[in-house]
Amino acid sequence: MAAVRILLRSRLAVASALAPLSEHMPFPRAALHGSAPRPGARVALVLSGCGVYDGTEIHEASAILVHLSRGGAEVQIFAPDIPQMHVIDHIKGQPSENETRNILTESARIARGKIADLAALSAANHDAAIFPGGFGAAKNLSTFAVDGKDCKVNKDVERVLKEFHSAGKPIGLCCIAPVLAAKVLKGIEVTVGHEQEEGGKWPYAGTAEAIKALGAKHCVKGVAEAHVDKKNKVVTTPAFMCETEIHHIHDGIGAMVQKVLELARK
Repeated sequence: MAAVRILLRSRLAVASALAPLSEHMPFPRAALHGSAPRPGARVALVLSGCGVYDGTEIHEASAILVHLSRGGAEVQIFAPDIPQMHVIDHIKGQPSENETRNILTESARIARGKIADLAALSAANHDAAIFPGGFGAAKNLSTFAVDGKDCKVNKDVERVLKEFHSAGKPIGLCCIAPVLAAKVLKGIEVTVGHEQEEGGKWPYAGTAEAIKALGAKHCVKGVAEAHVDKKNKVVTTPAFMCETEIHHIHDGIGAMVQKVLELARK
């Protein structure tokens, strides 16, 4: 026990000595990948906040990052530097009164601090772009949650989608995010899963009709599948549009990422 007490005292002494320094030194931003450049595709990941009800669906973003890492991709993360539509208490499922949050600041939580303003994203510097879902895509990157087929898309999101499409570079979207591409890129093919609720398994099935109203073609796919619009190089998967076990969603996102990386190599 005496040895343990001596060890604890020494560690406390070191911590106390370093405390004044920590007040003046910036906290290092953790890396998502190693510092060395990776040989694979350069992929831009566009986030919309942090948390399913008012930002990015965190499980989807994490799954995308895992599959991109396995695919050898070099990832750079972006988000718009603007306020969120609102802040949702994720326990109560209700808006938090008198609270505001910034999309870029919130998205930095997922990015572990390594993130840039979406305004700086250029298709010229990347081989592909991917948009996770979460209500942030329908609230912060667009007004789809409020306006449906008459929605407006954030100007930088619209610019990015058009830039990648015009350059013939692949775009991946999952969950509710395909509505962004359906609004901006006329006549494309996307999936948000099934078109009937099927006893609650597909609670957001009505989104398929909104996609059709936007002028896009909706293709029915299972949660573990991805749809590839080969002509437009747009790849989509339902993700949490389906009520199912999380590993199925992870598999569907993996299929989407794999197809995006394949298209990026062509």
